[in-house]
Amino acid sequence: MPDVGEGLTEAEILKWYVQPGDTVTDGQVVCEVETAKAAVELPIPFDGTVHELLFPEGTTVDVGQVIISVNVGGGAAPAAPEAPAAVEAPQPVAAPVAAPVAEAEPEGRQPVLVGYGVSASSTKRRARKASAAEPAQAAAPAAPAPVVPEQLNGHGPVAGRPLAKPPVRKLAKDLGVDLATVTPTGPDGVITRDDVHRAAAPVAAPVVESVPVAEAPAPVAAAAPAQAPAVSSDARETRIPIKGVRKATAAAMVGSAFTAPHVTEFITFDITRTMKLVEELKSDKDMAGLRVNPLLLIAKAVLVAAKRNPDINAAWDEAAQEIVLKHYVNLGIAAATPRGLIVPNIKDAHAQTLPELSRSLSELVATAREGKTTPAAMQGGTFTITNVGVFGVDTGTPILNPGESAILAVGAIKLQPWVHKGKVKPRQVTTLALSFDHRLVDGELGSKFLADVAAILEEPKRLITWA
Repeated sequence: MPDVGEGLTEAEILKWYVQPGDTVTDGQVVCEVETAKAAVELPIPFDGTVHELLFPEGTTVDVGQVIISVNVGGGAAPAAPEAPAAVEAPQPVAAPVAAPVAEAEPEGRQPVLVGYGVSASSTKRRARKASAAEPAQAAAPAAPAPVVPEQLNGHGPVAGRPLAKPPVRKLAKDLGVDLATVTPTGPDGVITRDDVHRAAAPVAAPVVESVPVAEAPAPVAAAAPAQAPAVSSDARETRIPIKGVRKATAAAMVGSAFTAPHVTEFITFDITRTMKLVEELKSDKDMAGLRVNPLLLIAKAVLVAAKRNPDINAAWDEAAQEIVLKHYVNLGIAAATPRGLIVPNIKDAHAQTLPELSRSLSELVATAREGKTTPAAMQGGTFTITNVGVFGVDTGTPILNPGESAILAVGAIKLQPWVHKGKVKPRQVTTLALSFDHRLVDGELGSKFLADVAAILEEPKRLITWA
């Protein structure tokens, strides 16, 4: 199991795309794993034949443990071991080693363990730790249920298997749907999310009926049947294992809430001129083909206000007892996905033009919706925006993303009576809420920054004059 993200120590195997005896090529995706931050597809770095899968789907594996062995010798490996007693399984290890840990094979055939390379002479292996996964590994691999590959780094789909994207495969697993029984309606016979929901409707209704599917967090990482959400006999309760993204988010939020002293300030203002500018930019030739919405200009206002108040963009280093002032802004955008809340960020957003920022926002949102956000995209954020207004919520008291000094919540934009030029008129009005770490940001700095953001959005020409 490779380290697919900084600071991650384990990952859960969601889906195997290969079985013992299958031929694989260098770069082919062989499995999908879920870390505490994202779902990631792992490619194989060898050409050969799959010798053995060390862990079944649904197992959480420590980084450094061996999960698959591949025979890279000149001879073809059999689809299954010729004699189970004669060929022992390669054993998981606690940390990467220089040579494979499989027993010696007949000349011309030698299983290779992902990330460990080929051994010319080693015939010994480490003692194996007992684990809950051992019973499943001791028996010969069972015939696999139909799985759903998509294009595997140019190697194409496996013949006879249904086609679907990774988020759709995960959804089907969560809902207990066999993709081989689903009628596809997507282009070229690809199974869509709607296809899965239709197939699951008779059995999954008690789980999803109370919340719209697009907004309801899917059960995270319920990959193996034994670990799927358990519904009580009277269907009055659903139990969802706390793992993956949801577990990491919960730990981070608890740590943030009880480590950083939070202060939240609010400001309500007239955003009518910004809304008019949004409509004008939609027809501007320089923004042709780009997504223009209020969030784009709010993000730009945050970047300009941060330049005027640079101390807002900082971090508290407890170990070094230092305040780290950052001269760049990696702008995080909180996104609700079926896997849970994630906060990918736009690297060096402060240096982007408005068209560039629009492209970055669009790519960030599209990637999050497809479940393709990488761990790297969620690391290194310096400031976060969370848009609760899309749900019709006026405001909130957001919790800081760990390692950041401030987070801005954007409320719903509504037509309200407002005093404008001495008269009460209907105007577009919204409320912003800024939470900040009071160790780093005092009331004066927090108030100035929040007031600057509101002032820019009241008079968007300040995007030019203040920039």
